[in-house]
Amino acid sequence: MIYISRMKVRGIIFDFGFTLFHFKNVSMKKYFDCFRRGMSKSINVLKQEKIIEDKGQMTEDFMKIFNKKRATYFKQAMKTKDEFPTTLLFKTTLDLLKEKGYEIQEEKIKNNFLEKLAELYHSCEEEEWKPDEKTKFTLETLSKISNLKIGLISNHPNHKTIKNLLRDNEMNDYFDVIVTSAKFGKRKPNSDIFFHTLKRMGLTKNDAEYCIMVGDEAADIVGANRVGMQIILKERDYEFPYEKEINIPNLTRIKSIEEVLQYID
Repeated sequence: MIYISRMKVRGIIFDFGFTLFHFKNVSMKKYFDCFRRGMSKSINVLKQEKIIEDKGQMTEDFMKIFNKKRATYFKQAMKTKDEFPTTLLFKTTLDLLKEKGYEIQEEKIKNNFLEKLAELYHSCEEEEWKPDEKTKFTLETLSKISNLKIGLISNHPNHKTIKNLLRDNEMNDYFDVIVTSAKFGKRKPNSDIFFHTLKRMGLTKNDAEYCIMVGDEAADIVGANRVGMQIILKERDYEFPYEKEINIPNLTRIKSIEEVLQYID
């Protein structure tokens, strides 16, 4: 469905990055610098817990395995639309380090510890994401509309990162449901993640045509269009490498997030 209808909207789902929040002075170099600094924090904890050695070849091998596996998981995620959470990345790296002959204290590698490593890894990234000027106003206005469900879907490998950013900016309570690919296991444009979100919002597949998806890239727009949702493209200035074109005619486009309000009765 291309045109935004004037019928009663039952639900609206937002993408996170570059839709509700922007990344300050965005560049690929800055992205990777955030990951580099986050990795340093995670390694410090691994050393403090004496899981890897403070100095020497073990730390170097850990980083080599981690970076190689991260690249592999990224390629697989783009191809299959399966998500490979950051917690899995750390667990796999430590398993491969053990296969390489290093002694790993497995009793320390619990889920909560892996979650801590993942949160540290993404912590520098968290510092750079800031809500758009009108994001809070828009969400607050929408939250006052009776019987309107509000959801969020983010393609992000660490669920806690998105929750932290919404919490720190006092926006958690505006959403009926927050879904990430890290927790669901599939990435947009996979149809299942949209249907899963609608279900958790208390809606059905048949309600899709009465719901709007707001996003900034093909994964958001193409995926929502496949399941029959109405769609709005939030245009951004920055173009990512290898970005897919959106070949949907008469697509509703907005420049600022509060413009979605004119499509809600």
